[in-house]
Amino acid sequence: MKTTETPAPLPAESGAPITKTDIEPPPPVKEKKEGTVLNVFSHGVLVIWAFMVVLPLLWAVMTSFKDDRSIFSSPWSLPDSLHFDNWSRAWTQANMSDYFLNTVLVVGGSLVGTLVLGSMAAYVLARFDFPGNRFIYYLFIGGMSFPIMLALVPLFYVVNNMGLLNTIHGLILVYIAYSLPFTVFFLTAFFRTLPTSIAEAAFVDGASHSRTFFQIMLPMAKPGLISVGIFNFLGQWNQYMLPTVLNTDPDKRVLTQGLVQLAVSQGYKGDWSGLFAGLVMAMLPVLAAYIIFQRQVVQGLTAGALK
Repeated sequence: MKTTETPAPLPAESGAPITKTDIEPPPPVKEKKEGTVLNVFSHGVLVIWAFMVVLPLLWAVMTSFKDDRSIFSSPWSLPDSLHFDNWSRAWTQANMSDYFLNTVLVVGGSLVGTLVLGSMAAYVLARFDFPGNRFIYYLFIGGMSFPIMLALVPLFYVVNNMGLLNTIHGLILVYIAYSLPFTVFFLTAFFRTLPTSIAEAAFVDGASHSRTFFQIMLPMAKPGLISVGIFNFLGQWNQYMLPTVLNTDPDKRVLTQGLVQLAVSQGYKGDWSGLFAGLVMAMLPVLAAYIIFQRQVVQGLTAGALK
C-alpha cells in the first residue's frame, strides 16, 4: 500500500506576493526593565538625604516662632501662636543687625575681589602659554590642600604687622586669599571650554586683551562665575575660624561670632527662642541665594563636560 506524501511547500518565487501565512511572527519578547532595583535604591537614598537636610531647617524655622517654654515642653509640635517678638529681640537686643551688616560688607567685598582676581588669573593660565604657567597653576592647587589651621598663628602676626587686625578691609583681604585657590582652579577649567575663535575674531578687529576679556570672555563665563560665586558665598558667609582669630573687636563681629555670643552670653537663662530666630536670620540669605541661582549653578558645573 502506497502512502501519499504531502509535498513540502515551495518557497515563494521572487517577485511573488508574500501572504501573512507564509511568515510566522516571532514570539513576543518580554521587555526587561534594566536597572529598576538600582533606580529604586538611588531614589530612596536621595529621599532619605533630602529628609535629613530639610527636616532640621523646617524645625529651626518653626522653633524660631515659639517661646522658651514651648521649645522644651513640645519641641516637635507647631507653635500655638507666632511670636514675632523673638525676631525683633534678636535683631535689636542681641545686635544681630550690626552683625548682619558687618557680614554683608565683608562677604560682599571679598566675593567681588575673589571673582575679579580669580577670573583674571584663571583666564591667563587657561589661554596663554608662558614659562612657569604650570608651576603657578599647581601652586594655586597646592593652596587648596594647605590646611588653614596651620596658617592661623603666622597669619595673625602678618595681619597685625600690616595694621589690618580688627578691621573690615583686613578681613576682606584674608577672605580673598582664602578663596582664591579654589576660584582659580574652577575657572581655569571653565575658560578652557570656551571657544577660542571668538577671542581671535576680537583680536582681528583690533580689540585689546583687556577689552576682549571684560567685554567678550567674561560674559561668556557667566555660568561659571555664578557657580563659583555661590560656593565662595557659602564658605565665606559661614566662616567662623578666621574672624574669631583676626576680628576680636566686639563692634565688628560677623554673624557666626554673633550667634556664638548670643548662645553664651545668656548663661543658664539662655534665650533659646531668640537664638533660633538669629539662626534663621543667618540661614535665609544662603537659602535665598541658592534657590535663585540654582539653575546657573547646575549649568556651571556641567559646562566643562558638555564641550
